Amino acid sequence: MGTGMCSRRQKGLLQTGFCLVTVACLGSGVFIYSHLQQKVQNAEALAQKYKQQQEALSAQLQVVYEHRSRLERSLQKERGEHKKTKEGESLAWVLNHSSSPCTDFGTSFHIQNQHEDVKKQLLDLQLQHNSLKLEHRKTLETHSQKYAQLQQEKDSEVANLQGEWKSAAVLSGCFLWALLG
Repeated sequence: MGTGMCSRRQKGLLQTGFCLVTVACLGSGVFIYSHLQQKVQNAEALAQKYKQQQEALSAQLQVVYEHRSRLERSLQKERGEHKKTKEGESLAWVLNHSSSPCTDFGTSFHIQNQHEDVKKQLLDLQLQHNSLKLEHRKTLETHSQKYAQLQQEKDSEVANLQGEWKSAAVLSGCFLWALLG
């Protein structure tokens, strides 16, 4: 017998050892794959949660927009009524210029106060709208950044998993080739 040849017993042990190593590599590959798959699912769930939060904030902002729109329409209506009332009062004053100046002044003053109050309300609502818009923009940017980061992490994990899977497959193939060869 030559020095490079193995006895039958040693060859059987060597083949058994290679089979055990191959099975261990495959088992560890499957374990790593399932672990990384779980991480990807968790990342996707977190991304979905952030997306739902973003949609909720968008809905709230839409409600604010609608409320502002209603208030602006109400203000326009009030302005129209104020203008009609003012024109009516001036016509009545022209027709009845003998009426008491104090009464006309009181009515005009009251309408002017109402007009100022509506202006203040509009300004307050515009400020509130702008602050909510800014808050929404900041939240949207934060969620976009977090989403991008999670997507990048997921892509990185998938790439790592593919690399590990390929290396495990190559290693398994080498062992099988050595066993069969």
